[in-house]
Amino acid sequence: VQLQASGGGLVQPGGSLRLSCVVSGFTSNDYNIGWFRQAPGKQREGVSCIDVNDGATYYTDVAKGRFTISRDNAKNTVYLQMNSLQPEDTAVYYCAADLSRLRTLTFNLYEYESWGQGTQVTVSS
Repeated sequence: VQLQASGGGLVQPGGSLRLSCVVSGFTSNDYNIGWFRQAPGKQREGVSCIDVNDGATYYTDVAKGRFTISRDNAKNTVYLQMNSLQPEDTAVYYCAADLSRLRTLTFNLYEYESWGQGTQVTVSS
């Protein structure tokens, strides 16, 4: 399984970005995709995740009310719409796949077998 994250960039506070994660090399929709982020000097943290099969979603507090995760199974793509961005949202954003049959929606990094390369999001005026 390969994941390709894109859509990052420089945005002003209060602005929006939409990140995309294209999944290839997996023939079914039986997996979860998580979005994580890592700011300089900080640990990687969970943002949001989705069960690609049934669309169930889960958000951490940093994302609730501002970010929306969605998927387009026809395009094998998961999106993260980020609104009301603030400087503290500046980080490299990663998508990752949990392929386990016994998976649950989780932000435990060790549950995710495949990771994308990350896309930089910078929020600054």
